[in-house]
Amino acid sequence: MKLVRHGAAGQERPGLIDAEGRLRDLSGIVPDIAGTALLPESLDRLKAIDPATLPLVEGNPRIGACVGSVGKLVCVGLNYSDHAAESGLPVPSEPVLFMKATSSIVGPNDDVEIPRGSKKTDWEVELGIVIGKPAKYVSEEDALSHVAGYCVINDVSEREFQIERGGQWDKGKGCDTFGPMGPWLVTSDEISDPQDLHMWLEVDGKRFQDGSTRTMIFGVAHLVSYISQFMSLQPGDVISTGTPPGVGLGQKPPLYLTPGQTMRLGIQGLGEQRQTTVQG
Repeated sequence: MKLVRHGAAGQERPGLIDAEGRLRDLSGIVPDIAGTALLPESLDRLKAIDPATLPLVEGNPRIGACVGSVGKLVCVGLNYSDHAAESGLPVPSEPVLFMKATSSIVGPNDDVEIPRGSKKTDWEVELGIVIGKPAKYVSEEDALSHVAGYCVINDVSEREFQIERGGQWDKGKGCDTFGPMGPWLVTSDEISDPQDLHMWLEVDGKRFQDGSTRTMIFGVAHLVSYISQFMSLQPGDVISTGTPPGVGLGQKPPLYLTPGQTMRLGIQGLGEQRQTTVQG
């Protein structure tokens, strides 16, 4: 099942994509793709609905972030062995965690703002894990049962703010528009192996990232279990799991985004995003 949120920013309505790729409205069934609507029993009720009985959404509405009212956006740094190598950093012995401000979350095709004073705004295609069942001190063996589904995330990053401005990655990660999410949440039953998904990103038609979740250092089950040892994970929380090589920081010389550029990115089975960069 592909769950989606459509409509103007701040006024998104829940929906799903039917077998023919058409957008169907879920407003009469759930208030939003958020929180308790992502519990296993709630998703089971949605799966039991015949999409043909739901209203078709006409036209070409804006697609919002695929999860609403995200409580936590937990991110994992240096989680691909080949990305750690291009960054010139050792492979971490444990997951590197940081938080991305939920105010950074936007739709998958919304503009990305280059922050004022930015010189080093960068791109990162990442697999997003959406939590469906509360997770606290869960085992790795049980971790995947707490996952509602997966989505595409662009973990846009300002490297100078992140690395050169006195410590803590958050200030280079949480800028407004730095968290495009979607286009849809694909429920976990449709993804047979989250550790075997092709992922890619292009800037102005040139492919920079072309990788796979196979090179993750810490896989999905490990991350859900690990993070749950430090904080409870609630329905609608999202984990962004790191990026493969090919980011701007890793180019020789480094290459960063400027206003007027176009990013396209996607993950196998999870859809594509497209953003234009604008001056913030």
